[in-house]
Amino acid sequence: MYAKQETPTTQSLQVYRARDFVCSDGVAEGDPISFADELVMDDVYMLASRAQRERLSIILGDGPRSFTVSFDSAAGGVGRQVHLDSCVTLMAPDSTTYELLILVEVEDGAVEEIYLLPLVPLSVETEYRLVGFDLDAAPLRFAEVACVSFCRGTHITMASGEQRRIEDLQVGDKVLTRDDGPQAIRWIGQTTLRAVGEFAPIVIRKGALHNENDLRLSPDHRIFVYQRQDRLGAGRAEVLVKVRHLTNGTSVVQEDGGFMEYYQLLFDQHQIIYAEGIAAESLLIDQRTRPALPPDATRRGRHEYRAHLNYEVSERLLASGDAVEKLRRASRSD
Repeated sequence: MYAKQETPTTQSLQVYRARDFVCSDGVAEGDPISFADELVMDDVYMLASRAQRERLSIILGDGPRSFTVSFDSAAGGVGRQVHLDSCVTLMAPDSTTYELLILVEVEDGAVEEIYLLPLVPLSVETEYRLVGFDLDAAPLRFAEVACVSFCRGTHITMASGEQRRIEDLQVGDKVLTRDDGPQAIRWIGQTTLRAVGEFAPIVIRKGALHNENDLRLSPDHRIFVYQRQDRLGAGRAEVLVKVRHLTNGTSVVQEDGGFMEYYQLLFDQHQIIYAEGIAAESLLIDQRTRPALPPDATRRGRHEYRAHLNYEVSERLLASGDAVEKLRRASRSD
């Protein structure tokens, strides 16, 4: 059954400050982008050439729109509240549409900072016209980014040892899990998304981590690696790694462009399963992902906290040398 998590979930977001996205033409000319109550349709915005994305680390709150900054950084002060305001739609000169999320940091009721989280990469000094904003869509889009997904064609290891394509799975099928043996699938999600930005899959090339075939995962998907030698310097053998932090331009790359069919697998508990021979997590129900799930999939609340969630390593630890090669060598059986 589902139970309340015992430990808060932390998320790290790569954001721009509002001051780096300023109205160049329109009613708000000269002002940075703001929250929904202050936005004016048809205003034109540009991303400054100096703009750099910064890390905003948050602890999930009691609802899909409420968070707390988890530590002091260039973006955000520890303990401050962050509110997910709206989903903004922009249009470039070539009529391509772009979406970004507006987050507002407050302290003692006063706005301290406004951030934008682009769901699609923005180009500097390109004119983007504001063509829409939606308060209700923001939690759903935020949840879609957090819902870890496998791409169509991925082979999942079943309880019998069979390798079955994810699109051929059905609710009730039993999958092999690392911690709890055979477990039945309780829900399968399927979405087709434009494969750009936050929705462009990460590809772990065949053999990069002893996988038999290319493995395509959503960027925030975490894989589990047992190190026979602690080559990462994590201080433990078991590590959980976000695949976006493993990109190296060769054996692990982000595949941008076109559309991708994504699948989400839900079990009674958060599980580590096997995809193309790589141990990878299943969907975790928490405050962030719940808005993207149907009511019958979340009626019992959140997943309880599992021990393997303590094994996640920071991006900083993975930035030293080729982390993929270190993990490949660390996990060899010879």
